Amino acid sequence: MSAAADINRRMVEWRRDLHRHPEFGFEETRTAAFVARTLRELGVEVAEGIGGTGVVGTLKRGTSNRAIALRADMDALRITEKTEAEWASRTEGLMHACGHDGHTAMLLGAAQMLATEGGFDGTVRFLFQPAEEWGRGALAMLDDGLMERFPFDEVYGLHNMPGVPVGHVRTREGAAMSAEDIFEITLTGQGGHASQPHLLREVMVPACALVQDLQTIVARRLNPADTAVVSVTELLTDGTRNALPGTARILGDVRSFSPSVSETVESEMRRIVGGRAAMLGLTAKVSYTREFVPLLNDADLTRAAADAVRAVSKDVSELAAPITASEDFARFQYHVPGSFIFIGAGEGSAPLHSPAYDFNDDSLMHGALVHSAIVRNRLAPKA
Repeated sequence: MSAAADINRRMVEWRRDLHRHPEFGFEETRTAAFVARTLRELGVEVAEGIGGTGVVGTLKRGTSNRAIALRADMDALRITEKTEAEWASRTEGLMHACGHDGHTAMLLGAAQMLATEGGFDGTVRFLFQPAEEWGRGALAMLDDGLMERFPFDEVYGLHNMPGVPVGHVRTREGAAMSAEDIFEITLTGQGGHASQPHLLREVMVPACALVQDLQTIVARRLNPADTAVVSVTELLTDGTRNALPGTARILGDVRSFSPSVSETVESEMRRIVGGRAAMLGLTAKVSYTREFVPLLNDADLTRAAADAVRAVSKDVSELAAPITASEDFARFQYHVPGSFIFIGAGEGSAPLHSPAYDFNDDSLMHGALVHSAIVRNRLAPKA
């Protein structure tokens, strides 16, 4: 068996084992132990418990003091799997519905390639991050002294992209993925019998009106050249069939690509909610938090990465537009320049976060080669 075939076989085995045993954010104890054990078997120096369940592998070759980081995420989602794969999740209510099992296996495969083949001069940090889906894992690793304990100059990450053919790469300079803000609006009045609305300060009608009002923020308060999405995802009340509610909670999220847009959305939301509550004699509370920051790819590094991976890819092209999903890889880019790259997961793949999704094992070797090509390009031995 060739070396490449052996690595591919191992990646498939790793990926399917991880898929069988999904773990939620900051609970990836089995996954982290698996990663640490595998890295040590490959001769990679390992540090565990970084930011809770994070793992950092360090591989040095040559004499250069240059260092880059490659990142994979390890956590699963609270989704019940509906595939019929032999390696389907064995944990009720949890599954790898975003491909983090594949991301972890690809980075382990790259670690094996780089450990056995070399071809670079400097230090590679392999970052296996917890709790990406929360938007908390990268922050936890950074707060635990990641940059001071394991310094690096640049950072790169990969994500699989359903609908794009295997072997194809998509990149984007600048804004690539959006921020995500979370909001919760609580309206409080006086509920009571549904036959006597005139004696009450019910909140159902005002809450429904607010759902509509919030859409005017993007339509009428933002510059049309700016991009934002305001989505109400839940409307919860304490009412019942014959009782008008006295409390309503409106929950949702906001996607944007710049801090100024995020700030405008928050201020307008507070103004609209306060005005409607005052008009109807209600009290209102708005909770607004910023969970994910915008993912902004460094232009020079993105071009360099694209050049590096052309040798191992069938196609490398730019995304037509930024993606309004979010990714906490962006937190690392606030400390060092970096680039986040998308690799094809196949045109027949189910969408991400679907109970029918399963990572396409055919893309594992491509992902490992992309990681390795970036390292060898950015840490090329000096002539």
